[in-house]
Amino acid sequence: MIKKIPGETWKPLVFPGWKQLRKKYALSSSGRVASYYEDVHDDGKLLNGSVTTGYKTLNLHRPGNKGTLYLHREIARMFVKKPSPKNKYVIHLNHNKTDNASKNLKWVSLEEMIEHQQSSPAKRAYKKVQATRSVGLKLTVDQVKSIKKTLSSQNRQLTIKKLADKFGVSEMTLYRIKSGENWSRV
Repeated sequence: MIKKIPGETWKPLVFPGWKQLRKKYALSSSGRVASYYEDVHDDGKLLNGSVTTGYKTLNLHRPGNKGTLYLHREIARMFVKKPSPKNKYVIHLNHNKTDNASKNLKWVSLEEMIEHQQSSPAKRAYKKVQATRSVGLKLTVDQVKSIKKTLSSQNRQLTIKKLADKFGVSEMTLYRIKSGENWSRV
């Protein structure tokens, strides 16, 4: 038996092969998942599911299909209106990947998803640490200044490959310095 939460709505989880399983499954607008036989409130059992790359998942052995269902996507599919067909991605508004309440989920475009990820507290903290890091770096600030000056020079004689060999780094590192992805603070 599952305790009712005020305002919570349950909907049956329907997917290819669901009729061949012994139990039925349902998702709630509060982000909960349950298995049941007849009625989710009478004979239902709450499930924890698994966590895959930080997201809650439900692993079901479905005939002829992969078993992993990402719960946030399924809950969004059932409870959150998609504004347009280009909105194919689901984000967690509070950046907590395990909070699957429908009010915390939103359908967005790829660009909006990337912007949302970049603004997450974890990503900001990582960027702050990286910006002040000095241990374990292959290049010094003076070397990066020299590289940037060389890369921006109109009369550059060195190819990127030769410049990378000179400083003992990969060509990709130089492309990232040039684009500002790495060492943008210098």
